[in-house]
Amino acid sequence: MRFVLLCLSLTLTASPSWSQEAIGLAAPAEVSGSGLLQHILPRFSLKTGIRVIADESGTMSITTTPSGNPVFARDGIIYHLNIDDDPRQDRFREWMLSDIGKRTIESYAPPQGSAFSASFEIIATEETTTLDGDAVLGEKLSMTHCGRCHVIGPKNRMNGLGSTPSFAVLRAMPDWSDRFEAFFALNPHPAFTQIDGITPPFDPERPSPIYPVEMSVDDLEAILAFVSVISAADLGAPLQHQ
Repeated sequence: MRFVLLCLSLTLTASPSWSQEAIGLAAPAEVSGSGLLQHILPRFSLKTGIRVIADESGTMSITTTPSGNPVFARDGIIYHLNIDDDPRQDRFREWMLSDIGKRTIESYAPPQGSAFSASFEIIATEETTTLDGDAVLGEKLSMTHCGRCHVIGPKNRMNGLGSTPSFAVLRAMPDWSDRFEAFFALNPHPAFTQIDGITPPFDPERPSPIYPVEMSVDDLEAILAFVSVISAADLGAPLQHQ
């Protein structure tokens, strides 16, 4: 009897907890009606104990707009996952982008229509932005000013700091232009960056902790022109966990 109670206790302890409130996931009709969510959501919940259900008013959403993370494709349409600032939702995103999540998606055979693919390259669909800067000069300036921390391209792929994103990764972000235009205001750049006519001079009592980055507005426009023509990284690659 004690052995039975012990086994029952261990089983209950190891089982996922369903007492927490479920997270709703909204999706287009062609996705929710395909049966894919009914296939993947229970498997994620059993794996993690985090309950996710299909819900049109859910705080997470799958859309066809180029925002969030691309998670799967079907018939040439790429679907993106958008989440809130919630650790449980972030865990779901990581699972969707992991190898096991991708295999779970691709293992589903819809009763009608083609299968979903979770292994694909992201092709930029944004409108071409015409920039006035000199892209060739921008590459040189990027290597000089930014290459000490960022990987700019093949020429310095073995340099840069591991904690800083490469230019290719930054270029793949939907707001890449905003990030580069205002990089001097984003930490840690204000401590060592001076843009002529834009940023105030360093406080004499708090000089730059490293050799300063000094450039003009024209230099900044040249860097923007260079970044606009480089290839973006594939952010749909699986996440690696230790």
